[in-house]
Amino acid sequence: MKKLILTASATAIAASLSVGAAAARDQIRIVGSSTVFPYTQAVAEEFGNTTDFAAPVTESTGTGGGMQIFCGGVGVDHPDITGASRAMKESEYKLCVENGVDSISEVQIGSDGLSIAHSVDGPEIDLTKAQIFQALAAEVEVDGEVVANPYKRWNEIDPSLPDAEITVFGPPPTSGTRDAFVELVMEEGCGAFPAVEALEDDRKDEVCQRMRTDGPFVEAGENDNLIVQRLQADANALGIFGYSFLYENQDTLKAVAVEGVKPSPETIADESYTVARPLFFYVKNAHRGVIPGLQEFVAEYVSEESMGPGGYLEERGLIPLSDEQREEIRNAAVAGDSFTRYTQ
Repeated sequence: MKKLILTASATAIAASLSVGAAAARDQIRIVGSSTVFPYTQAVAEEFGNTTDFAAPVTESTGTGGGMQIFCGGVGVDHPDITGASRAMKESEYKLCVENGVDSISEVQIGSDGLSIAHSVDGPEIDLTKAQIFQALAAEVEVDGEVVANPYKRWNEIDPSLPDAEITVFGPPPTSGTRDAFVELVMEEGCGAFPAVEALEDDRKDEVCQRMRTDGPFVEAGENDNLIVQRLQADANALGIFGYSFLYENQDTLKAVAVEGVKPSPETIADESYTVARPLFFYVKNAHRGVIPGLQEFVAEYVSEESMGPGGYLEERGLIPLSDEQREEIRNAAVAGDSFTRYTQ
């Protein structure tokens, strides 16, 4: 049945490609997460250097932005793959289906530690999730009341923290990293405050999830390298991004500990670092067999040489999955299995 579906989808896209005498693209097009981007770019470079196919064109659009573009339709005007630093939402899946993208493979490539980092010249910092919430939420509890966030300096939150202005560069709302940060840090951190916990559901969600916009938290766009550059220029500033960006810049940046634990391959893998999340890419199965090299690129991405222990993605900071998980994911990705989480 799966082969019939893929064949029908391939026929449909082939027909769409022939409209107006248009020719199929000779390059794979990939959009999506800025966190997944370095890994996808590494696979694209390897693929371009070791096969006769053209290297894929990759674009960092953010997870949310990538989903919108990916789900726009089937055909040469729409990308073949999108990277994601969180799982596809049901609303995004419905958008895909509405636009004819009804066969999608979900591929988890590994795990990532969502990191808070700063310059190696800055002081050692260990933050609780409650303290991070106090620093970055639009509203916080003060003297038993929920009020607009008054904190401007870290030591106003706790005297043991640095006497420095709160300046944190982070991702915009379109980013999967932002979604993960809100879920794993802000929502958990707000649970430490009774006045917030006592709020009605919608109001509580608003307080726990809404980031401040009065200066201390700075949305830095989807280019995480720009955050790295700003941290290198300001020893007091902190930044939020995927572990790979910390890993690649260990000579100039260091991690902030969260609840006493810093991100590392070991702490992310054993889940002692609690700000960790899975990373994915999604494949438009209707484009397999039509866009040159797409099937071969997927096979390269999920190969042991790529995402296995000692692979070239681990060298860039990816935390590999278990042997059993990798084998299962590899088989499903190469076979073009469609994920069915929202159809059951």
